[in-house]
Amino acid sequence: MQKPLRSVRLARMIAAGATILVGDIGGTKTAIAVFESRDSGLQLVAESTFASGEHDSLDAILQLFGDDHPGLSIDAACIGVAGVVIDGQSKVTNLPWVVSQERLADVLDVRCAVLLNDLEACAYGVLVLSPEDRATLNSGVEDGNGNIAVIAAGTGLGEALLIWEGSRYHAVASEGGHAGFAPADEEQVELLRFLRARLGNHISNERLLSGPGLQNLYHFVRQRSHEEQPSRIAERMSNEDPSVVIAQLALASEDGCCVDALRLFVSIYAAAAGDLALTGLTTGGVYLCGGIAPQILPALSRSDFMRAFADKGRFSALMERIPVHVALDPKLPLLGAAHYGLARFQASS
Repeated sequence: MQKPLRSVRLARMIAAGATILVGDIGGTKTAIAVFESRDSGLQLVAESTFASGEHDSLDAILQLFGDDHPGLSIDAACIGVAGVVIDGQSKVTNLPWVVSQERLADVLDVRCAVLLNDLEACAYGVLVLSPEDRATLNSGVEDGNGNIAVIAAGTGLGEALLIWEGSRYHAVASEGGHAGFAPADEEQVELLRFLRARLGNHISNERLLSGPGLQNLYHFVRQRSHEEQPSRIAERMSNEDPSVVIAQLALASEDGCCVDALRLFVSIYAAAAGDLALTGLTTGGVYLCGGIAPQILPALSRSDFMRAFADKGRFSALMERIPVHVALDPKLPLLGAAHYGLARFQASS
């Protein structure tokens, strides 16, 4: 278990009574919420979720949120965005939106507005995650002052690091999800060739470790099996989210190709998480965040995940000592943004 002092370090200096508007902007959906700082901690006072693609801009969503929750007084804002944040501005991945801290401050009429990469927000959320909101895949040996890795498969694949600076953690964003996929065996070499024929020469981990990525894995397995897709599966996939259907059928062992697709997903996810752990020497732990991991927790909990995670040659013994957890709280990016944004607001006061 993480040391309690470390978990509350962000929240310790927050002024009681301050309110912050936070957001989690993704290609599929955008969540907006307002938290109020009270003596007992942060309290959620309003929340709405919007289909991102149905709106022209973040401004439009903020206007709708204000209409849904009239009378809210906002002191500060912190938005996590699925995209690179440079100089307080971001072009959102998979959306024709450009968002900026300056515009956010103007629209909300606040002096403190912060943009974070969405995985930075997740990372700060990990610091305040309660033990009951995580599932442990490997207890390992906890290093209370070690770096921490955060990796999240969802609509895309995000990665971040929490670096221990002696008295606090600092989140470092990355676009590591777009790093090249490294096959681990002959089956995965064949998978790489399959995807290159379909998608071009550069195959990133995100092409495999995401909702669309699980579908890519399913198409590979289905073609390799030389079996026609059963009509019942085709019908479900045409009416539901195909990646959800694949995961559900795999977990229920109702279709062999779905089972193999999820097996590949788990193995590649584990290897990518292990690579990030090595990159950041994250002896403080690894957290699997995002929407997919909680949905496939039974598959992640099997020994295959940790076997692939620790399969790092001369460093396998080190990998086996690293704690690995699945974050179960769907509001993790909002919580992280709230804690970080309120700390920034207090520092600017």
